[in-house]
Amino acid sequence: MNLTRFAAAAVVAVPCLLPWQPPAHAAMPTIDTTARNAYVIDVNTGAVLLDKNGEEHIPPASMSKLMTEYIVFSYLKSGRVTLNDMLPVSEKAWRTQGSKMFVPLGGKIRVEDLLRGMIVQSGNDACIVLAEGLAGSTDAFVTLMNQKAKELGLTGSHFANVDGLPDPDEYMTTRDLAILARHLITDFPEYYHYDAEKEFTFNGIKQGNRNPLLYTDPTVDGLKTGHTDEAGYCLAASALRNGRRIIEVLAGMNRMQERADQGRVVMDWAFREFDDYAIAKAGAIIDQAPVWLGQQAQVPVAAAHDVVVTLPRSDRSDLQVTAVYDGPTAAPVAPGQTVGKLLVSAPDTAPVEAPLVATRSVPRLGVFGRMAFTAGYLLFGRHN
Repeated sequence: MNLTRFAAAAVVAVPCLLPWQPPAHAAMPTIDTTARNAYVIDVNTGAVLLDKNGEEHIPPASMSKLMTEYIVFSYLKSGRVTLNDMLPVSEKAWRTQGSKMFVPLGGKIRVEDLLRGMIVQSGNDACIVLAEGLAGSTDAFVTLMNQKAKELGLTGSHFANVDGLPDPDEYMTTRDLAILARHLITDFPEYYHYDAEKEFTFNGIKQGNRNPLLYTDPTVDGLKTGHTDEAGYCLAASALRNGRRIIEVLAGMNRMQERADQGRVVMDWAFREFDDYAIAKAGAIIDQAPVWLGQQAQVPVAAAHDVVVTLPRSDRSDLQVTAVYDGPTAAPVAPGQTVGKLLVSAPDTAPVEAPLVATRSVPRLGVFGRMAFTAGYLLFGRHN
């Protein structure tokens, strides 16, 4: 990899990705999935590998339970509830329809069992018990869901209930579902293991996880399926292979077997056609930036953070890395000061930018040094 140096008219700042937003992308390898809506991302870099109607509002069915799960994990992480706390079962929870973990009317259930009932068994009744027990009512819990959606940047989502049962005011996008899944995994690594459980027994009834990839691909460790007549068969899945994690969200398929087949094909395609490439390690010196009126003419620079990009494997040989500076940086220069940017580009891929920072201080020249520098510059055109 060769580093090219370039003086730019201005330094372009890298936006903060909180809440996380997948970067835009240009034309890339694609796959002809039968899902009506599909969105695939590389978790490590945020790169979007596939976007098929990813901004279209869809009924999420039980995939909306991922937000219910996120709120419950938030309660656990903050200490407002523990896995061993007992929550009461209301008649509303007991009577709820659709998929169930079969909670007993008037009973009390451990939070951990309710989590498993919601995640593994997709129990709508478990969602009601959790919502009422944690927030006081399902309406109050739904308010928390919509607030969190805004915080996470889920611009195409609105929740009307805690379980994903059909409602005209309940919708998401496959893009938002991918963002939410990524946050579940990265924000709550201590709880995410529940999404990989293949079966759970409660009240004498054993039910299997509906995620078909958990049974056929050992690298898959979540997340959720969904199905209603309107939504079709849907899947949000994640796999980790050799340190690289992919999330796929597929919606609007016609059959259960199609969901399983498309989930496997699209996941394999994402790992096969793309890879992550480490460009720079945070703090490792990669170039010397020019300094104006400094006691040293240059300052060593490094990337402010690890720079890893996701590229089609076919574009690896055409990767270009460029150090861009807004002319010489005026002294004094402080360690950690941004002095330029690293620009990574390849065909058919949106460029990636990362700030370049000084790794040491460069004091400003004294008055006589500046006079000598100015004289030399006027006489000989020297910049340093």
